[in-house]
Amino acid sequence: MSETRRLAVVAGALFLVTEVAAIGGLALYRPVLEGPGYVVGSGADTRVFLGALCELVLALAVMGTGAALYPVLRRRSEAAAVGYVCGRLLEAAVIVVGIVSVLAVVTLRRSAGPSGAADAASLVTAGKTLVALHDWTFLLGPNFALGANTLVLACLMYTSRLVPRAVAVLGLAGGALICASATAVLFGVYEQVSVAGSLAALPVFAWEVTLAVRLLFKGFDEAAGDGADEDEGARVDALTG
Repeated sequence: MSETRRLAVVAGALFLVTEVAAIGGLALYRPVLEGPGYVVGSGADTRVFLGALCELVLALAVMGTGAALYPVLRRRSEAAAVGYVCGRLLEAAVIVVGIVSVLAVVTLRRSAGPSGAADAASLVTAGKTLVALHDWTFLLGPNFALGANTLVLACLMYTSRLVPRAVAVLGLAGGALICASATAVLFGVYEQVSVAGSLAALPVFAWEVTLAVRLLFKGFDEAAGDGADEDEGARVDALTG
């Protein structure tokens, strides 16, 4: 197996890990994210810790995709490759901030102890503030940053033909749509966790799963990528700055 093929397998596996970890983390966090009284209640700390572990795996996998794809992408456009790696690092960093905010809710609940009821209103307010911080990181990381990273990667995949252009077009559509959806949430058009938000996230989810399967079972189209020549690379450099 060539080095490029190995990198494709690693990247494909990591993309699948990001999907599983993201869904798992969101599901496990549900008690603390949807229960404003969590901080003064009996809690479900073990479940929250498992959610935090899922999101930590998510952050590591996000960084891993950037590292695994960089050697392949830089042969086509070094500027785009560096931009993608930096974008993935930013996305992972924002996710980690969200993890810390949720774990802080658990710490707050535990530190309140039996006397927590005496100042329940203040504890609930503090808990809501920390949950709001997580919600903002979710919007900025797995929405805005993910959308921008998807557009960079899909653009490079499209111009270099490392994967079939139909796959790359799915990424371009998914990245643009999730950025538009995040903007709509930012301005209060609809809630972040809603039917509209979920539908807007489907194309980027489909892109990552499709890309993962392609990389795992077929790898990159190296012949097409190498023949994509300098004009294609220059075009991507121009698009990415």
